[in-house]
Amino acid sequence: MSGTVYGIGVGPGDPELMTLKGARLLAACPVVAYPAPETGDSLARRIAAPHLPDNATEIVIRTPMSSDRFPAEEVYNRAAGDIGEHLAAGRDVGVLCEGDPFFYGSFMYLFARLAERWPVEVVPGVSSLMACAATLGAPLAARNDVLTVLPAPLDDATLGDRLMLCDAAAIIKVGRHFGRIRALLRQLGLADRARYIERATMTEQRVVALDEVDGDSVPYFSMILVHTRGMAWT
Repeated sequence: MSGTVYGIGVGPGDPELMTLKGARLLAACPVVAYPAPETGDSLARRIAAPHLPDNATEIVIRTPMSSDRFPAEEVYNRAAGDIGEHLAAGRDVGVLCEGDPFFYGSFMYLFARLAERWPVEVVPGVSSLMACAATLGAPLAARNDVLTVLPAPLDDATLGDRLMLCDAAAIIKVGRHFGRIRALLRQLGLADRARYIERATMTEQRVVALDEVDGDSVPYFSMILVHTRGMAWT
């Protein structure tokens, strides 16, 4: 009998926001795989650390983060091969994924390589959208609002068009794009209805007024929430 792959969403950063199901399944897995930058520690592992089983075999998936090299096909091919060897031997594998596995999650690339051959179960996680909204005290949407998720690397024309068509927006992956995003929001008259947060629910979490953000120090894990009414309930 083969093992099962569990794609486990570990949430946005606070270990207590990992689901009970995710923690239970992870604790029973003899093998744990997780993404990590080319150098340095894995955020996904750091989040899940309180729930990791003792003496588990760990597979570190070193992944380039720059957009022109992502997704890195050879990285996921190799990781799928390594995971497949454990599955063939009957060992379950828990694959950690920041946030939710199927919402801009790295696990989807492994799912595409494993699901046709091996049993796979996806365990949803708390996404950064929900974490940011809760921390900011700014509901994402209400009634018939259209909520749009916009990756900051999109060009200004596309971002501007989408922002003018929606009731609410979450601009994700802000990082080095912050300066032009702030300028665009000012140009569209939306700056006073925008809220900025970085590293939501982590110990390094910061909420800063848009005008006070240092554009040279904005991390990848940052988000801007915009609501055209200011607040969803108004």
